[in-house]
Amino acid sequence: MALTPSARTRQIGDAAIVVLAEHGGRGLTHRAVDQTAGLPPGTTSNYARTRAALLTLTLTRIDELDTAEATGGAVTDGVNGISGSEVGVAGLDGTGLDGAAVAEALADVLTMLLDRWITDPGARRRVLARFELALEATRRPEMRAAYDEMGRAIRAQVVRLLAAAGSAHPERDAWTLIAWVEGTAFYALAGAGGAAAPARDVLQAQLAALLATMIPATRTAAGPR
Repeated sequence: MALTPSARTRQIGDAAIVVLAEHGGRGLTHRAVDQTAGLPPGTTSNYARTRAALLTLTLTRIDELDTAEATGGAVTDGVNGISGSEVGVAGLDGTGLDGAAVAEALADVLTMLLDRWITDPGARRRVLARFELALEATRRPEMRAAYDEMGRAIRAQVVRLLAAAGSAHPERDAWTLIAWVEGTAFYALAGAGGAAAPARDVLQAQLAALLATMIPATRTAAGPR
């Protein structure tokens, strides 16, 4: 993404995430972001003159926060106070591990991420804001490439891990795995599953079962079918 983050653009992006999550795309205005961030009127428009620029700034901030979380780095913003230091997907290294061990580690990390998205208030807002931007991207070609770029490095890491674990179709399996995680987040946060979001141990079991269909060593470890 072309925008270079700064302390001010991060502050604006954090406030825009809150506005998007709580009021939707129609509620995202420069004035609303100024008010949420506690900034003087006109500050947001100085950094993002147009609505398209504000959407791109927000998308850039979400990408920065998502990448930090997925790589196990600190995730902190000035509005929500999100923080995390657990190992993320990109922090995994499948070297020297058999398929079952890679599958277990991957299930652990993805369970942690998904559970945080569902239960942590700040993370929930960020994911909801990302859903709003996904819908905006379907109507704004200039945002499509930027949105599609998000998560590309993480997808590549999942492909690499699945390949190292013995998946016969790592590209296809990575698509399926990530789609399941994203779909579960949508179902729990914005879909019909919000009233009874799955507990962490349920998510762990579901991910383990899904990975068992992709990694031969996992099927072997589980015994004959």
